[in-house]
Amino acid sequence: MTTIVPTSEDNPVISVVRVTSELAWADAGLEVAEPQVARLCIEAEECIMMGRWVDLASLMLTSAELIASKVSEKDFECIFTVICSLSTRAGSPDEALEIAKLISTKIIQQPSDKTALRLKILFNLYNLLEDPYSKFFVYTKALNLAANGKMSESIIPSFKMIDSFLQEWNIGKEDQRDLFLTISNILKDNKSMSKESFIFLSKYLTTFSMEEAFLMNEEKEEAVRAIIEFVKSPDMFQCDLPGMPAISQLEKDEKYALVYQLLEIFLNSRLDHYLDFHARNSALLKSYGLVHEECITKMRLMSLIDLSCNESGEIPYAKVTEALQISDDEVEYWVVKAIMSKVLDCKMDQMNQLVIVSRRTERVFGLSQWQGLRSKLVNWRANVASAISTIQSSKVADEGVQAVQEGVMTR
Repeated sequence: MTTIVPTSEDNPVISVVRVTSELAWADAGLEVAEPQVARLCIEAEECIMMGRWVDLASLMLTSAELIASKVSEKDFECIFTVICSLSTRAGSPDEALEIAKLISTKIIQQPSDKTALRLKILFNLYNLLEDPYSKFFVYTKALNLAANGKMSESIIPSFKMIDSFLQEWNIGKEDQRDLFLTISNILKDNKSMSKESFIFLSKYLTTFSMEEAFLMNEEKEEAVRAIIEFVKSPDMFQCDLPGMPAISQLEKDEKYALVYQLLEIFLNSRLDHYLDFHARNSALLKSYGLVHEECITKMRLMSLIDLSCNESGEIPYAKVTEALQISDDEVEYWVVKAIMSKVLDCKMDQMNQLVIVSRRTERVFGLSQWQGLRSKLVNWRANVASAISTIQSSKVADEGVQAVQEGVMTR
């Protein structure tokens, strides 16, 4: 492993050019190497004099990548720290972006070599940049490097800040679309983060307008994936997929209409409808990796949610056994399972054989649900205002009575 020895040159850029070019040309012999090193140093000096920072970055990167295997990680980082600093000398955001593109593209070419260090270099470059789009570009390259270098765990914590990043980057719909899908795919490979993957996949699908949705081709596969992930998930009981044009256009799609029908069953129907669908389309469900027994379990919980929609909030045990197709002694097991799954808040009246529901999860949370929530908040606000007014009136009345009593006592 070669160790870089500090030189007496004042300009760190020229020092890096000299050292990296010497190492790059070392195997060619001294007679060949010396003139090449001298030529590269002269070219670098000319670039500095003329402010050609993009050309200088390109020149330095050519040698730097060639010696990656010949230097220590510390020296490799130092070399790229100097190269990344060129982005701060750019005369315009476009020039800074070009430098960022050159560096990040070169860095990700060997994702399995020094992956952690390469990620660190990219984030150092990110922090040096001021132009929002340049930052976004470097971040996407870091995503690709982490995924291809099998170091996704290093980048996943940053996903919590995506909303604030988007405000800073101010990127367009196409870039947002690519970003959401990339993040979803990274999270998909982590089994413990399937719900987070679904959230970003949903964000991706919401970027399609009605017109764009009907022009979807390969993107339809992602819409189908969202449906299958929702159906397959044992702990997701609510979504707004049907309200997305990217999803709703599948309803009349020749190839995927049945998948859309399956989603409708899980969101709007009970177990008996699912069983009928399975009887006709068992091969289709298997082709998407859906396990029949797991689907039955989820549909039983979904059916309990549907039963709780009546105004009284009371569900007779008999209706539970009928809808869930279970025996009488299994009712309480499934009610407890619904409570543990957080789809219902309820208690059981064993004497009267009733499930008394105080809260349920809405299977679909779309426009009508938001309107209903708004109505409840308006009523709540009116009730609070009325209560405050009553308290104030009572207080005024009490103060009046007290004043009269004090006047009588004075006389």
